[in-house]
Amino acid sequence: MNFIALAQSAGGAPAGGGLISFAPFLLIIVIFYFLIIRPQQKKEKERKRMINELKTGDKVLTIGGMYGVITSIKEGNDVVTVKVSDNTKVDFVRSSIQNKVLPPSLDGKKKAKK
Repeated sequence: MNFIALAQSAGGAPAGGGLISFAPFLLIIVIFYFLIIRPQQKKEKERKRMINELKTGDKVLTIGGMYGVITSIKEGNDVVTVKVSDNTKVDFVRSSIQNKVLPPSLDGKKKAKK
């Protein structure tokens, strides 16, 4: 009988431990949100804005690593034509443009002296 009485009295929940026991998990979720999820969302939002603002004459870099100049934009089906060399034009989906390439005078890099 002593063992049954001990088991019943020791099995009770600790007082006030419900929310405090979840505090570390909530803290980890908040840290992940501010360090990983939120910056990634901001970066993706900025990329979508850049893609929507593309215009003819912009120098771009595609996801595949090709540099070129946009020669035309077909609005209906989100296709951009990129001139990658003198006689070569390639059609790309807008979302395959990784970023705009700024001219050397605007991107903050100085030219190397010869």
